[in-house]
Amino acid sequence: MENKSAIAALSALAQDSRLAVFRLLVQAGPEGMAPSRIAEVLAIPASSLSFHLKELSSAHLATQTKAGRSLIYTANFATMNELLGFLTENCCGGNPCSPAAQCCPNPEGEQS
Repeated sequence: MENKSAIAALSALAQDSRLAVFRLLVQAGPEGMAPSRIAEVLAIPASSLSFHLKELSSAHLATQTKAGRSLIYTANFATMNELLGFLTENCCGGNPCSPAAQCCPNPEGEQS
């Protein structure tokens, strides 16, 4: 991923409603969601949602397909993974990164 594409994707996600839409599309998986369902779940007016979906599509973070007379939006997982790879490309100077916090109990049974 080039800087210009990363900046476009990050800019598209740097807004509350668009971030919520993208996260919802990620949760929906490859089946995607119709705009009416997205608007219902997130309580976003249709006119605003249309703008946000256009911005996510322009940044290649969402794709649109037709299903009969309906449109279905899905997260573009390829772009999402490219962005994540771009952001973590040189993580920890090439050394394995350790998590900031562990979720599992340590040997003494205490949470870390």
